[in-house]
Amino acid sequence: MGLRERLAGRRVFLTGVTGFVGEALLERLLSDFPDTRVVALVRPRGGQDGVARLRRQLRKPAFAALRMTLGDGAVDQLAARVEVLAGDLASMPDLPSDIDLVIHCAGEVSFDPPVDEGFATNLGGLQELLRAARAGGAAPHIVHVSTAYVAGLRSGHIAEGRLAHDVDWAAEQASAARARQAAEDASRTPERSAAFLAEAQAKHLRAGAQSVSRDAEDRRRQWVRDRLVRAGAERAQVLGWTDCYTFTKALGERFLEDLHGDLPLTIVRPSIIESALARPFPGWIEGFKMAEPLILAYGRGEFPDFPASPDAVVDIIPVDLVVNAILAAAAETPAAETPAYYTVCSGFRNPLLFRELFEHVRAYFRAFPLPKRGRGEIAVPDWPFAGARAAEAKLRNGERAASIAGRLLEHAPRSERVRQWAGGFDRFEARVGFLRRYSDIYRAYTKAELVYVDDATKALHDALSEADKELFGFDPACYDWTHYLEEVHFPAVTAVLRRPRDPAPAKRAGVHLAANPAALAVFDLDGTLVTSTVIESYLWLRLADEAPAGRARELAGLAARLPSYLRAERTDRGHLIRSVYGRYEGADPVELARIIDEVAGDILLRRVKPAAIRRVRAHRDAGHRTVLLTGSVDFLVRPLAPLFDEVVASRLTVGADGRFTGKLAASPLVGDARAAFLDHYAGRVGADLSASWAYGDSQSDIPMLRAVGNPVAVNPDLALFRLAKATGWAIEEWPSTPGEPRAVAPSLRERGLFHTARTAAAETLAATAAATRAATAAVVTGTGGAR
Repeated sequence: MGLRERLAGRRVFLTGVTGFVGEALLERLLSDFPDTRVVALVRPRGGQDGVARLRRQLRKPAFAALRMTLGDGAVDQLAARVEVLAGDLASMPDLPSDIDLVIHCAGEVSFDPPVDEGFATNLGGLQELLRAARAGGAAPHIVHVSTAYVAGLRSGHIAEGRLAHDVDWAAEQASAARARQAAEDASRTPERSAAFLAEAQAKHLRAGAQSVSRDAEDRRRQWVRDRLVRAGAERAQVLGWTDCYTFTKALGERFLEDLHGDLPLTIVRPSIIESALARPFPGWIEGFKMAEPLILAYGRGEFPDFPASPDAVVDIIPVDLVVNAILAAAAETPAAETPAYYTVCSGFRNPLLFRELFEHVRAYFRAFPLPKRGRGEIAVPDWPFAGARAAEAKLRNGERAASIAGRLLEHAPRSERVRQWAGGFDRFEARVGFLRRYSDIYRAYTKAELVYVDDATKALHDALSEADKELFGFDPACYDWTHYLEEVHFPAVTAVLRRPRDPAPAKRAGVHLAANPAALAVFDLDGTLVTSTVIESYLWLRLADEAPAGRARELAGLAARLPSYLRAERTDRGHLIRSVYGRYEGADPVELARIIDEVAGDILLRRVKPAAIRRVRAHRDAGHRTVLLTGSVDFLVRPLAPLFDEVVASRLTVGADGRFTGKLAASPLVGDARAAFLDHYAGRVGADLSASWAYGDSQSDIPMLRAVGNPVAVNPDLALFRLAKATGWAIEEWPSTPGEPRAVAPSLRERGLFHTARTAAAETLAATAAATRAATAAVVTGTGGAR
């Protein structure tokens, strides 16, 4: 009797149909088993119920050939053949009483999940599955898809069968559940809280207390996650497994062996599952699996070596062979008291050595190199297989160099060039982080020099009819590695990187502004609308009408305070504003107004960026309410008032003598205060912040930008630039007025103040560039590079 006939009439319950193996299995059942009835567990997600998610799954490429065969209404026809049970591994509905067969493909597939999450999914999910089956009155044959790597850190030949260990799954599960609370408690100690706060202040103090608090709490949560990830990895390796994934899968098997009772049990253990050899089509793959990140990193010239033994076996198996083996195992119901075990692998009958895999990868990328960013092609390195110690030393050198370059970059002056360097540095830092993560993950696997024996699986294949061997075969000797790797697998996983793509246009905010009287358009001043700083704008007024002797005194006093001003600029912008405007103590408001009207106002207007004026006018044309929100004093920004519907600025108090006291009438609106102001202001004028716009240039503007639906980073500093890139905010370059000098008066140039600043900036830029180049060389140079 053929495989189709043996499964005909069976009612099969599937988990994991939205995953890689489960999707391939569902496609095969719907394509080739018309008399098998399918019930699928599908978790509602993203606003879609289980049925909607299944229908979405049926529109994916894996089902394309089947849809073409069925013609019009194919998705409806396929969906009608699948009964959906909404739920997940944490909360599963009782199974129908007539379920004959359970194929469990779902699970946590990350190598390094937090230990409690790994246990909850890979062991708790099995417990819930067994409960749901018995609660519904079903007595199905359970086929559990595990992994060959449950064998753990061993060497030599690994036979199929029950694992030899005495680890108490119940005790480990209980400990993992307690680990979450222990980590949460540890993260809230005074010492840890102080550390999180200090780290957050170092990065976000300019944005305000609320931004600092938000970041400190994010750091605490990440600390908890990292601790739980380490707990899983370390506990696994103490007990003899490579990582938390294989550890929890192994204990899941032991749970089933102990408690499956009278339910027939089959455990299928695939090795490294990769793209399809033939079904649903050659090269079909969903997402990146175990080997793809390494293959692509090598093809991009970013992987100089790998800490593996060149003569160790790397066990890869195509997904369609795994699916065929699962179906064959499902058709063979074992005795309830004797579970069946099948290892689906290639290493015993069609071995591939790590050295041979490297040679295939190198040959493919030399014949079909990836395109280099910009132009040309990427050259791939030769791996020396220098060993784990040498690879680790090279990686640590790269991490140290990246750390130095990162610190230098943080102190570089703001410019478009620095932002370009920052983008390149961030990519490099991400590459180093990638190498670190995968080095840590795979280090344990490379130590396990083992070969999986698949005698029972071969016997299962040999028992198939000749017709079924042709249709549902899973003999790993049926293909050669050159064909599979270089002609099927590598082209499939690199296809996305080879698609021609036009350069992404810069995301611009001011194109086609929709008319909306409820929208605000809020603009920062210094660095956004005008090319200036608080200190410069102060100098415009104080020096504009001074005699040379007065200028000299003012510059000398300013120079003495400049270090403290620079520190304040990096930490507390409100303090900077108070300090600078405190220098107006004793100034005559009438005289300052005259200077603004006759001299300084003209300087300010010349510093307004042309793109800024165009954007303000575009918002006004769209009916938006325009607001200038600045910490500068009101009399200084008076020349800009005609551009805006409202100007919100700082105000100095006037003493009994009619002169400025040097004290502000209210706290300056900086950092979090801007977001609070906008929330109140929007309520007062009836504005819709979700439809509003805000423009800022620095980290201190982040709360204001977060408050609106359309944030725009204009010539941003590095902190804002990185956040805008990460969150998808618009980033725009608004150039200064052509020909407008940076120095505000000849005397400033003569005294070298701005020349010195520019020299220091150039030196910092040069050091940053050199450090970044050195960091790149530490990991890449000498190992292939790019041509």
